Amino acid sequence: MTRQARRAASISYVNPRKTCHNSAFTVRYPEMFRFADVPLSLSSMTRIPGRRVYLRAPTMEDWPEWAELRARSRAFLTPWEPTWPDDSLARDHYRRRLRQQVREWRAGEAYGLFIFLNDRRRLVGGINLSNVRRGVAQTASVGYWMGQPFAGQGLMTDALRAILPFVFDELRLHRLEAACLPHNQPSRSVLTKVGFREEGLARQYLRINGQWADHLLFALLRADYDIMLRSAR
Repeated sequence: MTRQARRAASISYVNPRKTCHNSAFTVRYPEMFRFADVPLSLSSMTRIPGRRVYLRAPTMEDWPEWAELRARSRAFLTPWEPTWPDDSLARDHYRRRLRQQVREWRAGEAYGLFIFLNDRRRLVGGINLSNVRRGVAQTASVGYWMGQPFAGQGLMTDALRAILPFVFDELRLHRLEAACLPHNQPSRSVLTKVGFREEGLARQYLRINGQWADHLLFALLRADYDIMLRSAR
């Protein structure tokens, strides 16, 4: 593991006095990565604040609320996601996912986060930073989901903006990539609002709901993020 990956996986410090601004949000850096020895918990990670939502790592205590929201939103989500396993909402399946996430966090390979409403601390969705590549790439991919009762309210836009300081200032990545189905206009709109730029079409890029599907590719560069910061000053 590289020094940067080890730092991202085990760091317990982010300067609490350092703030980051852009035209849509102000973020005070929290202490982001303090891992507990308990293998199924990342609860010691301080939340990442947005304007209307905050993000933190999932815990086993989140399973009932997560399963209920995913079950309620199943018909809404399945057209945009890989095929759900038969036991996808079961507690044991969630536990296995959480163990995998802990390993990925510690290796600096991926970072799964849940999204909660600030005022009610209610789970509304999730964001996953995956496929973190170091070396000459310095890139990650971002995926996300929003529960049906909370869709169309600007919450995902807020959540994606909130993670940008983490991506570019903490992980020090050069590029953040995203992909969506061409007919997923809400997702395209979210990415554009956050500052992503469309870069092209990838044929049969991901297997979604049992079928290989073309995807539009988007990216946000560190240079784009820096422009956001300067424009907010």
